[in-house]
Amino acid sequence: MSEHAASNTVDDPAHDPAGDPFAAVAHADALVLDAEGYHAAFDRDHAVTAEPMWKLERAQTFYEPDVASWRAMMDGDWAGSLALVGEMEGPLRRYFRGRVPVRRARVAEFPVTPYLQWEMHVLAVRARAGSPCRVLPAARVAHLDPLPELVVFGPALMYEVLYDEYGGHRGGRRITDPRVVGPCLAAVRALYAAGEDVLAFHEREIAPLPPPVVTDAMRAAVPAYGHRTEEFRV
Repeated sequence: MSEHAASNTVDDPAHDPAGDPFAAVAHADALVLDAEGYHAAFDRDHAVTAEPMWKLERAQTFYEPDVASWRAMMDGDWAGSLALVGEMEGPLRRYFRGRVPVRRARVAEFPVTPYLQWEMHVLAVRARAGSPCRVLPAARVAHLDPLPELVVFGPALMYEVLYDEYGGHRGGRRITDPRVVGPCLAAVRALYAAGEDVLAFHEREIAPLPPPVVTDAMRAAVPAYGHRTEEFRV
């Protein structure tokens, strides 16, 4: 968060430099799934969960070829990208209607990457559609880095989401040990509580920015945008 952004501090395990509940994730027993297996298992779990889901997102760049507005951003069409983001709100409202909440703690570094600038517009739309998000400055989690990317269903079920060198999704690890999952759930909830609502963050820090600069070198560093299912994922 920028020097003008609000900073919240809470008394929680994730804020204590002596405690890192996320350190156990990499060594936990887990069912390792490829991308197809991850989506199938995730969808089964999501269909039956009765508790709010929690998501922790740390990386500043991901590869999102399934999303038309991301492709437009990468192609240099910022106006078209934002128009496509706006079109997501209706489908997202229908998607989240009747489903348990998905609450996201999103870490932000400055200056924001082109990806994060784009994603913050998406997260603002998602928040208005029923999927709340709170934003944390990278300094707030520096003592916990490298943080895993997590989706937590409850005190005994979470996924560590795995990505390739480009930030493309390549599967996940399904972890069911409550000795690992429970402390991570508590820490993610505490980080979420310490963050700033994404709508306020977006209005102050993101909306005034000029279009992101996506260079030919950046485009050359990722695969071609050939995988286009247009599927919506949580």
